[in-house]
Amino acid sequence: MNEATDHQLMLEVQNGDLSGLGVLFDRHHERLFNFYLRLTGKREISEDLVQDVFFRILKYRRTYRGNSQFTTWMFGIARNAQIDYYRKRRREVGLEDEMEEKLRHDPLHGRILERNQQAALLRDALLKLPGEKREVLVLSRFQNLKYRQIAEILGCDIGTVKTRVFRAMRDLREIYFEMAGEKAS
Repeated sequence: MNEATDHQLMLEVQNGDLSGLGVLFDRHHERLFNFYLRLTGKREISEDLVQDVFFRILKYRRTYRGNSQFTTWMFGIARNAQIDYYRKRRREVGLEDEMEEKLRHDPLHGRILERNQQAALLRDALLKLPGEKREVLVLSRFQNLKYRQIAEILGCDIGTVKTRVFRAMRDLREIYFEMAGEKAS
């Protein structure tokens, strides 16, 4: 994806040419969906959150300054949309209940192929991480954002991001091997 083109499109959206929003949606909706799917484990929630992000991009288009990459700004909005979603949902359903329900009905658990079982186990281990650790791993490992971008999204310094990624990877590894019934080496 070309950040310069995204930046130009966003400036056009900001100035009232909303056709650029469709192009931005086409370029980034799948990436956002995958981001949310890895964080939530639920397709419906992920789809709703992607729609919310682009609604917010339109609503807050005047706040775009262009002093950072468009994707950094977009993931900042995505992060806030998820926080708001769970804040609202927390009143309705406890997050732990939702995760347990997801794990009970996960279609990948019954698959025979070892590769699929390992992928499911890794995904389940990722979902067991606390939200902050899961978020930093998804941004760095699955969305391939640079530590500098993640630091900007999270409002912290690069060293803090590196430490969080290291700790999250360590914890993910422990959870994975515990769930697999093996000892981490």
